[in-house]
Amino acid sequence: APAVILIILFMFYPIIQAFITSFYTGNASKMAWAGIKNYARMFKDPKLLKAIKNTLFFAVWQVPIMLGMALILAAILNKKDLKFRKVFRTVLFLPCTMSLVAYAIVFKLMFATNGIINEILLNIGIISKAKNFLGDAKWAKFVLILSLVWRWVGYNMIFFVTGLTSIDYSLYEASQIDGASSVQQFFYITIPLLKPVILLTVIMATNGNLQLFDEPFNLTAGGPGNATITISEYIYEIAFNSVANFGYACAIGFSLMIVIAVLVMVQMKVGDSNG
Repeated sequence: APAVILIILFMFYPIIQAFITSFYTGNASKMAWAGIKNYARMFKDPKLLKAIKNTLFFAVWQVPIMLGMALILAAILNKKDLKFRKVFRTVLFLPCTMSLVAYAIVFKLMFATNGIINEILLNIGIISKAKNFLGDAKWAKFVLILSLVWRWVGYNMIFFVTGLTSIDYSLYEASQIDGASSVQQFFYITIPLLKPVILLTVIMATNGNLQLFDEPFNLTAGGPGNATITISEYIYEIAFNSVANFGYACAIGFSLMIVIAVLVMVQMKVGDSNG
């Protein structure tokens, strides 16, 4: 009973309240009935469309790169003849222990005009003058994706390492006797037997990207010119800017929740059909 009460109080009640609020307009001091106007407004909001495009862009690029790297690193670190495996696993997992805000600020300092990245590129002669990475739309997206990959590769690698420990190592030994290369072992043994774990990480990574907030907010503040603004960042902006509108923010948030739920169900259905 205590667990059920807590779930209802801190999970279901906020969802229901957000849904009710989505039919109102205004802030906490004054709310007025708006009907479905907030939902209709979403289809005519160019900034929201930009935020959706950016969020999907990050998901399409970051998720495959991150999970691909995590899977390859896990396969390498699963080799029994590799020395210092535990040390490498620990080092790769260390970025996950950093605060989201802290590491975003570190990347912001590194890629600043007078940051260490510009210093290195200038010293080795790749560029002739300091580049404003975070002031350029394309480079800002690149830096954001790079930071996300750096932060979350080790986290997902641990899932794959755990999954690999459940695979009987004799399968790899038998395939070696049959003349299979490391690449063939990876594609014909590792990936097929890791399908449930891969599906789990894809769902988690996609879900996380659709709710991406901390990194763009602290690293680029959605700029330059809304080039890196995400859906969650836009929701925050609507809810807490100078002209706050809780109702519209709730409408976007509730719609995002439905999209994520549907996407998770589709991914699980696809995973079951391929299982």
